[in-house]
Amino acid sequence: MLWVVYNFLFPVVFLFMLPKFISRMVRRGGYFQHFEQRIGHFGTNTKARLREHRRVWVHAVSVGEIYVALRFMKAYRAAHPDAYFALSTTTSTGHAIARKEIDPRDALFYFPVDLPAIVKKVLRIIDPIQIVLVEGEFWPNLIRLADKQGIPVSLINGRMSEKSYKGYRKLKSLTTDVLRRIHPICVQGEVDAGRMIGIGAPSENVHVMGTVKFDVAERDPAGEQVVREAMRKIRVPDDAVVLLGGSTWPGEESVLCELYKKLKAGNEKLFLVLVPRHVERTDEVVQCLEDRQLQFVRRSQIEDGTTEKPEVLLVDTTGELRNFYSVADIVFVGKSLLEHGGQNPIEPAMCGKAVVVGPNMENFPAVMEEFLKHKAIKQIEGVETLGSTIESLILDPPGRETLGQRAATVVADNCGVIQRTIRLLDG
Repeated sequence: MLWVVYNFLFPVVFLFMLPKFISRMVRRGGYFQHFEQRIGHFGTNTKARLREHRRVWVHAVSVGEIYVALRFMKAYRAAHPDAYFALSTTTSTGHAIARKEIDPRDALFYFPVDLPAIVKKVLRIIDPIQIVLVEGEFWPNLIRLADKQGIPVSLINGRMSEKSYKGYRKLKSLTTDVLRRIHPICVQGEVDAGRMIGIGAPSENVHVMGTVKFDVAERDPAGEQVVREAMRKIRVPDDAVVLLGGSTWPGEESVLCELYKKLKAGNEKLFLVLVPRHVERTDEVVQCLEDRQLQFVRRSQIEDGTTEKPEVLLVDTTGELRNFYSVADIVFVGKSLLEHGGQNPIEPAMCGKAVVVGPNMENFPAVMEEFLKHKAIKQIEGVETLGSTIESLILDPPGRETLGQRAATVVADNCGVIQRTIRLLDG
């Protein structure tokens, strides 16, 4: 009866939400490409490719999870050289990153709508050896039908925010039936483990592993050189103090621009780099800069040796944030000030930078626990303390150097989660 209710309500909710999805498709672009895959229809070439080998199906939602998935696939293949993968993703940005980074032996497609007929069709085409879910994608029909066919389903790098936990608690009868079919359930921290068990996961199936994202953090020397060259082209001096807002969300750019104008008056060497989380918000951020009369240049428009030094660099490209962290001195991690959840602080920490986050870092509880325990990050209480925190770092080069060194040490000390996870999956 439980599944009858879910399969009746899901299409209703999906149709109700469809206008929002379509609006997002139009706004962000790229969603309509291969849209047919979302309803389980694969072209002849894709279908043939998926059937070339039996594969491990790995599902990841967007950019952050895709990097985890790719790192997992690389490590798994090192332990199992004959492995082949089918990687699914939900967002166009995640799909674009995966298409660029995926091993040629593997197949990439969009995740199908979780309706029985569609999921059965996709399972029939792929015939996966096992299914590996990344972080927290509990699609009931996929999990139930895979389990029914004897296909093992596991979760890696699992996490659960307080908001998600409260929502799942209301559906505990469903989540209990779903989670008992997933083993092992590998989670990032003790809080995540408690929440998984709290919504019905058998405690013997839940394993605290730490976060794979410490393993994913890898530097790209060639990419960093490209970024340094871009900074040179816009005449940013080597002794500039670079403040970078990474993965910023609506409202945060305004706060950073106002703060920059204020701090710049007493710190002439200060330079601002803005990297919005979603590149399709570029025009919105441009308006923010123009309203504050800040001279800026877009990353996509930098020309070799011809650009006068602006006050702000707006990064309107995809996939370069990690490399821009390497030229920063102070990094503010977005979605943590005016939105809830926060973005990933590990990549700037890996580069040994002084990292500042807002009060809302619920998406990274295990990561924040490690950084705060070792005094390797600055977490502010709100907008009112952001300015004083950043100014203190500007005026104290040795202090920000020490903060960055601690952060890099935390990243190095927490690596190895992927290898432990693979050993557990191998049983």
